[in-house]
Amino acid sequence: MKSNITKFICVLFLTTATMPAQQFISNVSKRGTTAASFLSIAQGARALGMGSAFVAVADDQSAMFWNPAGIADLSGNRIVFDYTQWLADIKYNYLGATVNLGSLGVIGLNFTSSSIPEMSVTTVDNPGGTGEMFGVSDAAVGITYAMKLTDKFSIGFNPKFIYQKIWKMSASAIAIDMGVKYQTPFDGITLGMSISNFGSKMRLLGNNTLVLYDPDIFTTGNNQHIPADARTDEWTLPLNFKVGIAYDVFSIEGNRLVLAVDASHPSDNYESVDVGGEYVFNDFVSLRGGYKSLFLQNAEERFTLGFGIQQALIGNTQLKVDYAYQDYQRLNNVQKFSIGIIF
Repeated sequence: MKSNITKFICVLFLTTATMPAQQFISNVSKRGTTAASFLSIAQGARALGMGSAFVAVADDQSAMFWNPAGIADLSGNRIVFDYTQWLADIKYNYLGATVNLGSLGVIGLNFTSSSIPEMSVTTVDNPGGTGEMFGVSDAAVGITYAMKLTDKFSIGFNPKFIYQKIWKMSASAIAIDMGVKYQTPFDGITLGMSISNFGSKMRLLGNNTLVLYDPDIFTTGNNQHIPADARTDEWTLPLNFKVGIAYDVFSIEGNRLVLAVDASHPSDNYESVDVGGEYVFNDFVSLRGGYKSLFLQNAEERFTLGFGIQQALIGNTQLKVDYAYQDYQRLNNVQKFSIGIIF
């Protein structure tokens, strides 16, 4: 039975992975042509510190974002809160929690939201502002389930609801993330695959599309104030297919070195490669580094750095604090903070 399920999952991944390629034109990057671009922002300071090369590592709560199959290896109950100082004073928050159900697998809940300062409403007639203010918000909530089909092979799914709002307009969509993780027969080598944001299209709807329309601006004497509804187009979600490999170089008495490489094939950009690593000392301090967007021309994302501390508290409770820094060259640098509890 499990063998048949494994075959089905592999066929599903191979079939779905060809979809971005069918939409992809080799000499066009399609940047800025998808909705809900906030879904592509990395979650988890640990993963970002490793250059976002995390699909095959995926062994903490942020795995719900990178590779849902990764939470199948998580023991106990876990909670993580992630805060990101993004570009243009945009702030992103991520909350994730997982519960181990024993032989039934692991279930998780994740919530992502954005916080953007309000801005003045400006028009052609009032470029300095009309006195009104408008805001922008993004949100996504998902329920993750993962299980181990064998002691080496795990699968995971993260169906989610996505919502965006700008002033009096809003849009929503339903999508799913899928992932697999496989510990190979080769010592310390793990493979991972994930497909993110496979779902419906988004279209902004609301009162802001109601306008007064002049059907012929070159004709005088006609009605220049015909009520019309200037509806927006539908836009796809930022579909992304990633394949990764992780190598445990060594793991001796609480000291561990992990190296990882991810290849990414997004529907709204060219392909790229992320590389990174993590060194853990005495199961207490972690040092991380990585490099994003290799082979991607004109990319602003480059090197990343990070560190983390893990401290045992009362009983089996542990506290994890992580920090990551990402270089954006000409743009502002990005900082990310994560706090996690294992109990």
